Amino acid sequence: MAKKQKYYVIWAGHQTGIFDSWEETEKNIKGFPQAQFKSFDSKEAAYHASKKNYWASVTPKKTPSGHKKSGQEFIVPSLSVDAACAGNPGILEYQGVNTATKEVLFARGPFPVGTVNLGEFLAIVHGLAFLKKNNSPLPLYSDSRTAIAWVRKKAIKTNLERSAQTEILFELVDKAIEWLKNNTYTTQILKWETEDWGENPADYGRK
Repeated sequence: MAKKQKYYVIWAGHQTGIFDSWEETEKNIKGFPQAQFKSFDSKEAAYHASKKNYWASVTPKKTPSGHKKSGQEFIVPSLSVDAACAGNPGILEYQGVNTATKEVLFARGPFPVGTVNLGEFLAIVHGLAFLKKNNSPLPLYSDSRTAIAWVRKKAIKTNLERSAQTEILFELVDKAIEWLKNNTYTTQILKWETEDWGENPADYGRK
């Protein structure tokens, strides 16, 4: 059976536009930071998608039921962020994903030494800046009450010492706090309810 023809739209890449082969598409997105692309089953669908922004094509139009106990549902389209730390403190990284598809939209790390709370804080601020830069109205989910509180207070409280090993991480924290103090945003920061919905879509799955 012949493989069905696919068409690819690249909104952000080395070259943008509509492409009819994965090989050419891959060449134009590989190594490009935060590339934006999607496949379509017809040239017509690809053409219409190319006239809109990336978010209009990758976010579902319906909100799936994510409730288990409370009956509350999570919102899609949305952005989910999370951090992973091998030990606490330990090797740290964080990422932001499309809640519905789990597509990674940004990621940072690993940092040699960090804490979960610092990673969660940086992930939220990175997400806020990412959404503002893309003029996106999506809400943002985090499962860390501590990090959400830090973002709202525009200040952190950590026992991690600033040292040669943690300097790069703390420089990012300083920039994040500065960003919060110098920028306004309309993004809703929402708590991901793990007990009701399962693991945060941005979870690294290493538990």
